[in-house]
Amino acid sequence: MIISEHIFVMLLVEEFFKGFTNKEIADSAKTTEVIIAISAESKEKVNELVNKALAAGGKASSEPMDHGFMYQWSFQDVDGHLWEIMHMDESAIIQE
Repeated sequence: MIISEHIFVMLLVEEFFKGFTNKEIADSAKTTEVIIAISAESKEKVNELVNKALAAGGKASSEPMDHGFMYQWSFQDVDGHLWEIMHMDESAIIQE
């Protein structure tokens, strides 16, 4: 899956994924192992990516959150994995 010019994600079916680990595969309907966070170039891009995921069968995991300097929105993909798309205004970061 192509997220952007420099970001690609490989999505694997469970049987194929099992070939990459000796550990038990978590049941994403019952447990959370990780939240995959991806930064986006703008608030609008955050909304665009999450809306595409929702249109493809994902479910909203939270309402969009606007902290002023940071905007984020989370969703669950069709397998229940958690994704967070966020944009941070780097000019708001205090540097000493």
